[in-house]
Amino acid sequence: MTIQLITAFIISFFISAGTGVFLIPFLRKIKAGQTIREDGPAWHINKSGTPTMGGVMFIVAVAAVCVTTGFQEMASGVYKHILILAAALIFGFIGFLDDYSKLKRKQNLGLTAKKKFLLQFIAAVLIIFMFRQFGCMTSAVYLPFINKTIPIFEPIYFVFALFVIVGTVNAVNITDGADGLAAGSALPGCIFYVAAAFAWGSDFLSVGIFSSALAGGLMGFLIHNFYPAKIFMGDTGSLFLGGAICATAFVTDMPLILIPLGIIFIIETLSDIIQITYFKITSGKRVFKMAPLHHHLELGGFSGKKWSEKQLFVLFTGISSVFAIIAFAGVFRRYGL
Repeated sequence: MTIQLITAFIISFFISAGTGVFLIPFLRKIKAGQTIREDGPAWHINKSGTPTMGGVMFIVAVAAVCVTTGFQEMASGVYKHILILAAALIFGFIGFLDDYSKLKRKQNLGLTAKKKFLLQFIAAVLIIFMFRQFGCMTSAVYLPFINKTIPIFEPIYFVFALFVIVGTVNAVNITDGADGLAAGSALPGCIFYVAAAFAWGSDFLSVGIFSSALAGGLMGFLIHNFYPAKIFMGDTGSLFLGGAICATAFVTDMPLILIPLGIIFIIETLSDIIQITYFKITSGKRVFKMAPLHHHLELGGFSGKKWSEKQLFVLFTGISSVFAIIAFAGVFRRYGL
């Protein structure tokens, strides 16, 4: 089991990093550059023209590992890693449509909010149906730390699942606003699932293979995406990543673990909601200098200290790592270990 998990990470890392070597020049050649928001931090304008849709790097890497390193699992009739991949790909495709629309229009406006939400809602319904058909989702909620599972009335659970899936995907998308930020914030969660799979045993090997592949893919991507970024993951990558994170939580029947694992994504989303709500009820006043939170910190925050993108990466990844450790402490005894 250990060898398979390590192999998945290494193969994915090299495929992702290697894909970037060819993908970045290709995207530059076809002028698939990101258009930067004019209302964002002034120094972000310098990023305009940086290739986008870099999420293809780790998507290709994860898919390759799932059908190679994960082949033995499929031969044994275990398809959890393939189902998680399928769920992530569905959202990744929506992200691709959004990225393509932005590139076609040559502006930072892709699909309308209504179209995007509708597509995400349909995707979430399809994923829930798919997971139920393959027996990978129950209507019970596992409570970390308490180590108990509570059955929920199925229709209520499905509404809850829809909310969590769409919310998680958008939260990751919101966080993707600085070099390496979304990838760095998600990486500890991937490692958490690898550690959990290792602790729980071979029955969870397929989940571990997918998570290890995603961790390796993100590490390979960060070689090109860490400040100063040579490529952005785009909505193609961020929606795939969000889909992968929530799909893994549901396949392992513990969606509530997304609270500690996704703490950064939750904080980022809440800062956006607070900013918009306060702006509307006060006729133009703001809580943050700019939402979401990472832009607020870039602009000086409440203290006046302007955080660089490298510092934000360390801060967000560090917080995510601490909460991933806390999350592991809350679930590693789940199967009597």
